[in-house]
Amino acid sequence: MWKCVNEKICINPSNLREKSVINKNMKASQLKPISILLIALTLSTAVFAQEKEKKSSKKEVVKKDKKKVSIVGKEFTTESGLKYVITHEGNGERAKAGDNVQVHYTGKLTNDTVFDSSVKRGQPFGFKLGVGQVIKGWDEGIALLNVGDKAVFTIPSDLAYGANGAGGVIGPNETLIFEVELLNIISPPKPFDVAGKDTTTTASGLKIIKLNATEGTQATVNKMVSVHYSGYLLNGKMFDSSVERNQPFNFALGQGKVIKGWDEGIALLKVGEKARLIIPSNLAYGANGAGGVIGPNETLIFDVELLGVQ
Repeated sequence: MWKCVNEKICINPSNLREKSVINKNMKASQLKPISILLIALTLSTAVFAQEKEKKSSKKEVVKKDKKKVSIVGKEFTTESGLKYVITHEGNGERAKAGDNVQVHYTGKLTNDTVFDSSVKRGQPFGFKLGVGQVIKGWDEGIALLNVGDKAVFTIPSDLAYGANGAGGVIGPNETLIFEVELLNIISPPKPFDVAGKDTTTTASGLKIIKLNATEGTQATVNKMVSVHYSGYLLNGKMFDSSVERNQPFNFALGQGKVIKGWDEGIALLKVGEKARLIIPSNLAYGANGAGGVIGPNETLIFDVELLGVQ
């Protein structure tokens, strides 16, 4: 955990032609068999066309009469033991591993005690699906939903918090019940396009590239600021993003709550401004790094937007 964060055979027909030559002197009796054959062939073709049209019509009727079988209200159990019931079907895209999803949820114990609710907070919960950021039952269950679906998950303890529990009201070996709604799948953010923009280097070595200028409120020390950000290594690998989660990061500016490069860089912005901060390691995580992908002496790049100052 680092200080600034709370937690994708062509055929040419020109050479082909029919040759039909009939002797003008041919007798009528000689033409009769040909005429009869042509009539028979015409009738046969017409009958075949009618039969084909009937079959086509039948197929169309079947296609129109075929309705989607609803699974609303039916309980299913996966091989892992997760039970789920779809309570409302949406029409959106199916979630898959690696997607950044937004979910509303209410979590309950089996005795109906509510222990957490994003609905009550009025703030959807965002996370990357299938990478272990949430309990196993969530990673499995959300991947069964389309955007707009609502469902109830009954998650056995081995897919939740297991024998240790989660502290508080969630004790050891607790089965958990979640009412969930898949709200959205968020596309990964793209790095800012800073081509042609001026770079300013401060006395500390911080580099800042502003994308725009506004008349918004200036960020100042001791004020609470709200920031959207995406963090990258020099090789372009993104290691964190509030944009993916759709959850801005709020902190008190200038109080050491974040890395030094952030305290300095955000103080140079006004509300509504976007900038790229290129932060040398001595203003980030230094010789120790932050663990994970942020190694020792890493220069970090942050694309930031100042959303608010209070």
